[in-house]
Amino acid sequence: MITDEIAEEVRRLELATRRLVRDLSAGDYASAFRGRGIEFQDVREYQPGDDVRTIDWRVTARLGVTYLRRHHEERELTVLLLVDESASAQVGSRRRTRSELAAQVAAVLALTAAHANDRVGAAFFSDGLGRMVPPKKGRRHALRVLGELLAARADGPTTDLAAALDAIEPLLPRRVVLVILSDFYTSGYQLPLSRLARKHEIICMQLRDSIEQALPAVGLIRLRDPESGSIVTVDASSAAVREWVAERRARFEETLAHDLYASGAELVRLDASGDFAEPLVAFFRRRARR
Repeated sequence: MITDEIAEEVRRLELATRRLVRDLSAGDYASAFRGRGIEFQDVREYQPGDDVRTIDWRVTARLGVTYLRRHHEERELTVLLLVDESASAQVGSRRRTRSELAAQVAAVLALTAAHANDRVGAAFFSDGLGRMVPPKKGRRHALRVLGELLAARADGPTTDLAAALDAIEPLLPRRVVLVILSDFYTSGYQLPLSRLARKHEIICMQLRDSIEQALPAVGLIRLRDPESGSIVTVDASSAAVREWVAERRARFEETLAHDLYASGAELVRLDASGDFAEPLVAFFRRRARR
């Protein structure tokens, strides 16, 4: 339910991301998704110098005159945000939680898509697929997507991306850009992700926190796993402990990148404790150059 308080937060979120939305709408967004598909338009009579590869041989044979097939680029896009709302999404050490980062990134993507007259929708998952807001056009609908995101509550404490992907596959339109916003503390998703990537464009935005990369040397720390509830106490003043945490994290990052790229998805890493605008813009610019 979208309360007055959530509606006010949506308005604040729109204002806070307005500049970044404007910057992406100026060209990077459209350029990044150029070539979304080619649709048949009509046929016309062949003129000297035309590309013979576009000759429509069936029409030519039927009419006895050489005709070409004309196509136009399919500009309209459907963007679907698949947002992790498991218990670990509520974790954050400094600037914001991962769920707050997801809301800000989703605001930029949804409002930019609306500005480009593309359809945008959202779906939520934790231990399976939860609510879904079907893709539609327009700024008002984009704001509704943000309202649903801010009102999101975890349906389960754990993360099961594989189950969510299996459930959402038959619900997707002909072709979408599926943006997954998650910390990816899950396993077994590679096969359904590969299957989806053969038909759709998949962008995985990893939401992480700087404290996960390196523990501060602050003595004894109690760490609680938000999904399992287990608690451990570690001595962060120990260089060996900090090195073990850093090495374990590095292996996770390496494995995640390998699995996502092997599945045919793209990876963008965003930090909840820092600025997300720069890596987000850099991603769109890299795609635009390609």
